[in-house]
Amino acid sequence: MNIEFRHLRYFVAVADARHITRAAERLGMQQPPLSQQIKGLEVELGVPLFLRHPKGVTLTDAGQLFYAEATRLLRDCAAMQERMLAFADGSQGMLSIGFTSSSAAHDFTPEALRVCRATYPGIQLVVSENNAAEITDAVASSRLHCGFLRVPVAWPKGVVLKTLLQEPAVLAMPRDHPLAQVPVGKKQGAVQLKELQGEKFIFVRKPGAPGLYANLLELCTREGVAINVVSEVDRMMTNLNLVAAGAGISVVPSSMQGTHHNAIVYRPLARSVKLGAPLTLAYRKSDCHGPTGAFVELVTKIAAERARGATASA
Repeated sequence: MNIEFRHLRYFVAVADARHITRAAERLGMQQPPLSQQIKGLEVELGVPLFLRHPKGVTLTDAGQLFYAEATRLLRDCAAMQERMLAFADGSQGMLSIGFTSSSAAHDFTPEALRVCRATYPGIQLVVSENNAAEITDAVASSRLHCGFLRVPVAWPKGVVLKTLLQEPAVLAMPRDHPLAQVPVGKKQGAVQLKELQGEKFIFVRKPGAPGLYANLLELCTREGVAINVVSEVDRMMTNLNLVAAGAGISVVPSSMQGTHHNAIVYRPLARSVKLGAPLTLAYRKSDCHGPTGAFVELVTKIAAERARGATASA
């Protein structure tokens, strides 16, 4: 007979009770089958484990050694089961999360991480920054558990792209740019789409990919507004660094306002310009369990509470 964990439990029960009949009662089985299992275990090991006498049993030297090993294995098995249960309910494990720089700039993102750490202290968070295309690909290929990005640039099979929040896009321009000067009486300096005619733009995108900037280009084409794309970069901060240096203008999520405030002026687009910047959570549909499932549920709840709060205050 091969030694199984049930044989270890039988043996430890007899060793603890020092009596086969009492051990059988504790195990909820009959005495003869238990005696047979113990004898079979001794045959398998090739040594006697118990000295039998009228008042019960006592461990042999071999039995004492086996008892130490058996109890250790049973403890390790119980601990493993506890760890797996903790992983299954999402309270323990590792969670790797990717962020684009623009999604990290939204105050929702650090709030979500703080709440996750407070709610699930047993989850080890591993964070990294990348562009939207790389994050989406990393989630799809299981190199990341989930990621925060803005407008999705790809929709791989099996990846869920959940919109958490929406915010408007705003223009970012050098402080000395003509559009940075708000005319007297112009409400909040809102910029009309036609005012972008001929402007030099810096975009953050993978060439040919959709996203916030592709949406802007589509709006401009529809309205007959020609803009000049002078640069395409991989990171939002690179984009804003170039804007601050006077290389061109760009559109960014409104939560990015304040970056390089001494060198950049931010202006809202006119209401007629429907250009939004969502905050999107990417995760695998098949991975809605363990820490990933717990995080997705938590983030979705926080986002819903924010949306309700925004509606109530509107």
